[in-house]
Amino acid sequence: MGIKCAITGKKPTLGYKYARRGKAKYLGGVGKKVTGKTRRTFKPNLQRIKVEIDGKVQHAYVSVKAIRSGMVKRPLKQKPFQLAGKV
Repeated sequence: MGIKCAITGKKPTLGYKYARRGKAKYLGGVGKKVTGKTRRTFKPNLQRIKVEIDGKVQHAYVSVKAIRSGMVKRPLKQKPFQLAGKV
């Protein structure tokens, strides 16, 4: 179906997009009417990032909700090589 989150298991889900016309009742109309229904997919916000899994650094698709909530162990970024005499 598509890619899914390595942490939470989120994946695209199917749903409908409703097309409506008319004026809402609270605005003085007779109400909104559904004129069409089409299938669509709701896609999760997945990012391809480096993740540390069992001590190994791998690329994985992870949802932004998992990244922001701290469920993901990110690898440490190493400093560039420096000579001992220079500061």
